[in-house]
Amino acid sequence: MSRPSRKDAVSTPNWMNDGRLHFGVGIEDTFVPQERVGARGIDEYALTQHYEHWREDLSLAAEAGAEYLRWGIPWYLVERKPGEFDWRWIDQVAEHSRSLGLRIVVDLMHYGTPLWLENQFLNASYPERVASYARAVAERYAGTWDDFTPLNEPAINAEYCGERGIWPPYLSGQDGWVKIMMALARGMVRTQQEILAVNPAARIVSVDAGFRWEGDDLPLPRELMEERRFLSLDLTMGRVDDAHALHGYLTGHGVTETELEWFRANAVVPDVIGVNYYPGFTTVRYVDGAILPVEAGTLGLRDLLTLHVDRYGLPVAVTETSRGGSVESRVEWLEQSVAEIESLRADGLPVVGYTWFPFFTLVDWLYRHDLKTPDEWFIHMGLVDLERGPDRVLARRKTMAFDRFQAVTAAGS
Repeated sequence: MSRPSRKDAVSTPNWMNDGRLHFGVGIEDTFVPQERVGARGIDEYALTQHYEHWREDLSLAAEAGAEYLRWGIPWYLVERKPGEFDWRWIDQVAEHSRSLGLRIVVDLMHYGTPLWLENQFLNASYPERVASYARAVAERYAGTWDDFTPLNEPAINAEYCGERGIWPPYLSGQDGWVKIMMALARGMVRTQQEILAVNPAARIVSVDAGFRWEGDDLPLPRELMEERRFLSLDLTMGRVDDAHALHGYLTGHGVTETELEWFRANAVVPDVIGVNYYPGFTTVRYVDGAILPVEAGTLGLRDLLTLHVDRYGLPVAVTETSRGGSVESRVEWLEQSVAEIESLRADGLPVVGYTWFPFFTLVDWLYRHDLKTPDEWFIHMGLVDLERGPDRVLARRKTMAFDRFQAVTAAGS
């Protein structure tokens, strides 16, 4: 069967289940706009000048051969006041993506909430606020954008906002982790419900970070850490009952049986489970309290994808992967990881997507905590490198990895 044209592919239903491996890229879109002493706001689109170069960036993604783009809406800018939406820029992006035949997997929530939402995820109205925003997006762009991620990496959110107190609302410990995860999961359920209420043809791509650990010197019991990485899916899919491995952990931190019953009564199922995996730092080892990255290569990738398929029986996609360092190392990982995915597919594992993320240079989140310039926190992991000129403009420079990705996608078609 011949591959559909780009413009036809945008509106083809059930593209995730057509038997092919689909290639995409993603633009880093972390938004943590809240500031406080010692913590600057983060808006990756501003730091990388995507707001100025968005048209070029989308065009480059299409030129690279990407069928889809993971791209996020800056909720805090679109809804500056509760219930008042400014779609002017988003309308332009939607139109350009359609003209390119580039499918957008809309990243509705990539960490940050609007500035007016007091206590962020702990606000009692958060689940309904995020669902209302998602409904507005899905309704306005139905037929142009029909693929959605309700919330990117809930486990990272729970860690940064609830366990380690790095991002607002700055909770800490296991009690904080549980409180944030419960709020996020409820928002994810309500988001999916509201999207499908206004666009029944919409497809849901859940996305969470992969977590792996080596060694026995862990801060929590291994079983707890291994089960926590699946909790957002287990909650939203209504799988947490009194027999669940984390039932006692949750109730011990204040979760009621009524809350768990709500999830079972409102269970939602994604179309695809997205796994974010980085060979150089998804796997870690704890040494004297320090977290040290461990190189895991394709073994870690195979492990995480297989675990998710075995647990849920749903199609999976690699929704983020890349490698920092030299362009040569990026090309090597691209070839190794794609070959591993093809091997898994040949063995019958339903892997339907491969996403190089980020598409271009990002600014390390540590930028938030000092006064260095964005350039001093650049991490070059993309197919395109950012290079600041004397006019302060960040030029987009295609690398050898861009050319290789282009060749891989062409062969895959």
